[in-house]
Amino acid sequence: MASGIFISFEGIDGAGKSTHIEGLAQAFQAQGRAVTLTREPGGTPLAEKLRTLVLNDAMDAMTEALLVFAARRDHLQQVIEPALARDEVVLCDRFTDATFAYQGGGRGFNLEVLTFLEQLVQTVKWPQGNVVRQPDLTIWFDLAPDIAAQRLAGARVPDKFEAQPITFFARVRAGYQARFDAAQPRFARIAAEQTREAVWLDVLTSVQQRGWLA
Repeated sequence: MASGIFISFEGIDGAGKSTHIEGLAQAFQAQGRAVTLTREPGGTPLAEKLRTLVLNDAMDAMTEALLVFAARRDHLQQVIEPALARDEVVLCDRFTDATFAYQGGGRGFNLEVLTFLEQLVQTVKWPQGNVVRQPDLTIWFDLAPDIAAQRLAGARVPDKFEAQPITFFARVRAGYQARFDAAQPRFARIAAEQTREAVWLDVLTSVQQRGWLA
């Protein structure tokens, strides 16, 4: 397996996860680690084009899921796997948990199909055998949908997901909860309603506990 570290950041829109990605990147860089900052959907020229379609164009849940996984495949092949092979730290703003939360929970798309796509798209080949790529750590910024909506109000022109009603985000949050329940050792659950300083301390602690930062 690659010797790099793969950390994903998850949460509903407005949870504040993006605020702390740069801070964690700086913490790793201060200890001499090379860091790749990236996002999903996106991260490559092709995946960014698909991101624009997913976030703005009307389509059904299956089309969304297929486009997201197509973008993810290119992202894995072109960015994530090469960076991990170089022993870098990959910090990714959302990964597959978001697909299960938004398309699965929010849109109500078939979870068995999403699981099949996850296995198909995220299988990577290594000398030790095939592995389904997952983050080494997923930092979940858990926040009540009504608080997230207050934070987003007037912040920017919303994309089609940010413009959804609170009931949609309640289903998304439930989708994240299901992923957390199924793979708790991979997750660090952060109470995102705290102050920014308290959230950052929890983020830092979750990484330090795994021995990746002093």
